[in-house]
Amino acid sequence: MFFDQAEYNIRCEWGTKGIEHIGISSDVVIIVDVISFSTAVDIVTAQGAQVFPYAKNEGIDEFAKRMDAIVVGPRSKEHTLVSLESLEANRLVLPYPNEAVLSILTGQSVVLAGCLRNAQAVAQAAMKLGTTIAVIPAGEHWADKSARFATEDLIGAGAILSFLEGSFSPEAQSAVAIYEDVKDNVCEHIKKCSSGKKLIEQGFADDVLCACQVNVSSAVPQLIDVVYRNIA
Repeated sequence: MFFDQAEYNIRCEWGTKGIEHIGISSDVVIIVDVISFSTAVDIVTAQGAQVFPYAKNEGIDEFAKRMDAIVVGPRSKEHTLVSLESLEANRLVLPYPNEAVLSILTGQSVVLAGCLRNAQAVAQAAMKLGTTIAVIPAGEHWADKSARFATEDLIGAGAILSFLEGSFSPEAQSAVAIYEDVKDNVCEHIKKCSSGKKLIEQGFADDVLCACQVNVSSAVPQLIDVVYRNIA
């Protein structure tokens, strides 16, 4: 009861527990994973392609075959956010277990994928699709699978929330305040956070730059059945 943010129609909470406490009671759920799931979904669907999120650690090739799709990922020199911008496939399977689970857990809610690139577009669409809106920063995981706070996802959630209208929970207000504090220097801030430093050290600095672009996309990826497609 204390954690459902039910007295507010604009809500924000982290990960799977966030879905359980505020997502299933909201009209619209926006999943936010800036580096990389939501950004990847935005890039792919903006080109008219479809994305199947995949939550398991096995069976992905068989699933892709059934869906007449190709598997892209996990991140490597061949599979990056930047490479998705020139990918010619029409149906992709993305192996992101955490974010796929979040997408599935939302029940009957409308599910959108939001990031910095499409923050305003997704927010505007969400207000047309429902009254109560839950923004869910996905977060990351430690090696032992426990949840890890992700600065980039909080900033991305705050960006989306900043374009919403309504009664904001304190959690949602806090995310907006964080975004407003760094919005003039988003990329430099994310480059210095744990996730950004990790990717840069691994040789994926261009992916960080790609994910840090704000409002460069008008795509609105919605999960319909088991696939994200652009409804804009």
